Amino acid sequence: MSEARRRHAQRRGNSRRRPANSRSFWGSAPSGEDRDDLVIRPVDDPTVMIRSLGPPPLPGGEMMAEHYFAAVYEKAAALALALAAASDLLDAGDEDGDTS
Repeated sequence: MSEARRRHAQRRGNSRRRPANSRSFWGSAPSGEDRDDLVIRPVDDPTVMIRSLGPPPLPGGEMMAEHYFAAVYEKAAALALALAAASDLLDAGDEDGDTS
């Protein structure tokens, strides 16, 4: 590619890029009323949805893979609960201990 064509291609590619408006992408911060709807409730088994898809298609290693995947899902759920608690979004449940 000649030097003139390369400069033209770079100029044309850069003119198409515009910085994204992050406020329109993420939205605005929730107000006090909207924040009450944002509660995180712990689940009994974080692996249920993934297990519903069936065993992973790894010939000869399905059981080992399921074990490691479950460990990752449980760790992710624990971290999500920790973040929710730190952000004061964790559902404490009723006085009788019922979270539903």
